[in-house]
Amino acid sequence: MVETQDRSQTQPARLMDGTALAGRITRETSAAAADVLRRTGVAPCLATVLVGEDPASVTYLRMKQARCAKAGIESRHVSLPASTSTAELVATITGLSQDPAVHGILLQHPVGPHIDERAAFEAIAPEKDVDGVTMHSFAAMGFGLPGFASCTPGGIMRLLDAYEVDLTGKHAVVVGRSAILGRPVGMLLLGRDATVTYCHSRTVDLPSVVRQADVLVAAVGRPRFIRGEDVKPGAVVIDAGYNPGNVGDVDFESARHRASLITPVPGGVGPMTIAVLLEQTVQAAARQLGLT
Repeated sequence: MVETQDRSQTQPARLMDGTALAGRITRETSAAAADVLRRTGVAPCLATVLVGEDPASVTYLRMKQARCAKAGIESRHVSLPASTSTAELVATITGLSQDPAVHGILLQHPVGPHIDERAAFEAIAPEKDVDGVTMHSFAAMGFGLPGFASCTPGGIMRLLDAYEVDLTGKHAVVVGRSAILGRPVGMLLLGRDATVTYCHSRTVDLPSVVRQADVLVAAVGRPRFIRGEDVKPGAVVIDAGYNPGNVGDVDFESARHRASLITPVPGGVGPMTIAVLLEQTVQAAARQLGLT
């Protein structure tokens, strides 16, 4: 069991290998998908919705579709023009929610400034919200009730468990408060008996708060925003950022000589996000088909 402790400046942190863990989860998910197909004659199906043609989003969705195919999950893609209105997007998602052949729905972010993204998310039926983006899913996370976790926060928790990080009583600092990453990961950490502090753009003297973190989650979307000198010796550092140039929100080279465990970018949190998405899609299918 990992406890945070003092470390010398020259001893590098252990890397938290998200790629290897995601591979194991995906293999288990593939076996579960095959079992669903064998027992029901129906393969789990994930529907993805994209508004516009943002190159990064297109690439990301293609990767998800390829991972679905490898895991035995069918994928259905709906591509909508950038001019799509909120009402049109809500109608599309509502139709997928009502389609019994679809077991999970993913709306790719961002959708464009003219669209009410929250309204679109809320059109996803809770039992198909495998990306954990609805208010229903957030409430379930907050109250520790059955439901689907936001995929990146869920992947972070799986990494912490895999590396036997004891969260009880630890001070967890989350830098970032987005609805699909910062806020839900804080709720999940709180549910595991960590003491959680949220930091954001209006936090006064952010470095002094970061220095108190036994577990630090960086989810601010700014390259190398967290400096190594501000990492508490022995802290567990989770870098959930991904910025141009394959760099995260933490200055990796300086932080790795202060932390006890640290996620690399790439190869840390990113692979876990997709692995959890696939796992939750198969779980959703099993529930909807009456297997659980």
